[in-house]
Amino acid sequence: MKKFFEDIKKDIKFKSAGPGKKLTEDTSSKPEPVQSSSTVKNRHVPSQGAQMAGAAALARIEQQQRPKVHTSHDAIRNQGGTQTQHYRVTVCGGSKVKDPSCLSVSGVYFICPLTGAILTKSDREVHIKEAILMRFEEDAIEASVMMIHTFNKDRDKVKAAVDIISKYVENVCKNPTEEKYRKIKVSNKVFQEKVRCVEGTREFLEALGFISAMLPVEGQEEDEEFLVLPEQSPDALELMKERRDRLQRGEPVRAQLDRQPQAFRSSPNAQRFELPPEFYNLTAEELKKEQQQRSDLVEKNSMLRTKAMREREEQRERRKYNYTLLRIRLPDGNLLQGTFYAWDRLPVLFTFVRESLVDGWQPFELIAPGGQKLQQSEEVALAECNLVSHMETYEHVVL
Repeated sequence: MKKFFEDIKKDIKFKSAGPGKKLTEDTSSKPEPVQSSSTVKNRHVPSQGAQMAGAAALARIEQQQRPKVHTSHDAIRNQGGTQTQHYRVTVCGGSKVKDPSCLSVSGVYFICPLTGAILTKSDREVHIKEAILMRFEEDAIEASVMMIHTFNKDRDKVKAAVDIISKYVENVCKNPTEEKYRKIKVSNKVFQEKVRCVEGTREFLEALGFISAMLPVEGQEEDEEFLVLPEQSPDALELMKERRDRLQRGEPVRAQLDRQPQAFRSSPNAQRFELPPEFYNLTAEELKKEQQQRSDLVEKNSMLRTKAMREREEQRERRKYNYTLLRIRLPDGNLLQGTFYAWDRLPVLFTFVRESLVDGWQPFELIAPGGQKLQQSEEVALAECNLVSHMETYEHVVL
C-alpha cells in the first residue's frame, strides 16, 4: 500500500513538470510561462526619465528616518484623525514654528492687566499693588476702588464695607444740607469694625471729598477726628452717585495666566512633558515619594478598592494640580501648546485654539487622547475631562 501511494505521487509530479524536452536542447533556457485564458495586459517598459525620477525618490526615502510605528488603538485612532483632513491650519500672530528641542515650559507666568508685565507667581501680588498705588496720581477713585477689592481677601468684609459707604453717599445725596450726614466719626464702632479695617476705604472716602478734621464732641474735653464732606452742589452729588456705582461694580485686579502659546513641528518629543514644580500643589519631592508609594501598592489597592472608592481617589488626585500644559495636534502636523488652569472650562480651551488659528472662523472639533469628543458648550473643567495630570496630556484638532 505504501508503494502504491509513492507511485501516485511520482506520477503527479511528472505531469506537473511541464512539456518534455529533447536531450539535444539547451537546458539553460527557461521554459516559457504558461499563459492563462484570461486577458493579460502588456506592461510598457518605463522611460529613462521615469526610471531616473524613481531612483531619486527611492534615494530620498532611504535617507529619511523611518517614523516610529504606534500599535496602540488610541495612537492609530489619533493618527487616522489627522490623515483624513482637507484643510491646512497655520498659527497666526506671527509666531514661528519652533524646533522640538524644548517643548515644555520653563515655569508658570502671569500677565499684569494694568502694566502688561510678565510676572512669576511670587512677584505678581507685589507688582499689582505697586501698579494700583501708582494710579492714584491719574484717578484716585479708580485706584481706591481697586485697593478695596484687591488688597482684601475676605469678600464678606469687603461687601459689608461697600454697603456702609454706599449708605453714607445715599444719606448725603438725600439730605445735602444736613451737616450730620456729611460727618463720619472715626471712632464710631461701626466705622471701626466694618469700614476702617478694610484697606482702601479711607482712600475712597478722601477721593469723594471727605477731609480729616478734629472737632469737639459734646460731653468730652478732647476733640476727636471726623471725616467731613463739604457741602456739595447738585452736579457734585450726581458725580458722587456715579462713583458709588463704580465702587459697587468693582472687581479684584488679578494677574492673568500667561498661556505662553507656542507652535512646534511634530516630533517624538511632543509626547514628553517636563513640567516645573509650579504646576503642582505638592513639591517635586513629595510627588516622587507619593508616586513610588502608589507604584508599590497599585496591585493590592486594585483588589481591595471598589469602583466608587477609586473614582473618589481620582478626584482627590486631580485637585493636586493647579495648572495643566496642553498640546493640540493640528491637521498640518504642527503642535499648538498652551498653559491652563486645572479648573478652566472647556470653552476657554476652544477660545484659545480659535484665537491661535488664522482661519479661526472655521468650525473644528477637539478630540481627547482616548477618542472622547469634547463639547464647547459644556461648562466642564479640564480636570474633570482627565486633561490634568503629571503624565502626558495630548489632544488634536479635527477640522
